[in-house]
Amino acid sequence: MSAKVLKYKCEVCGYEYDENLGDSQSNISEGISFKDLPHGWRCPVCGADKDRFFEVKVPSLYS
Repeated sequence: MSAKVLKYKCEVCGYEYDENLGDSQSNISEGISFKDLPHGWRCPVCGADKDRFFEVKVPSLYS
């Protein structure tokens, strides 16, 4: 089973951006990768910049 990054976690507040879910508070559709988020996107919980997020490896059930 290999790990695929689908989530990014805010190091400030713990919010997780899930690429499969997007961010409805910021009108980000599901399926939008973290690297493709708009330049000014911030954590919807605490307002931290994108550079305050780190990758969360999620096991893939299909690998």
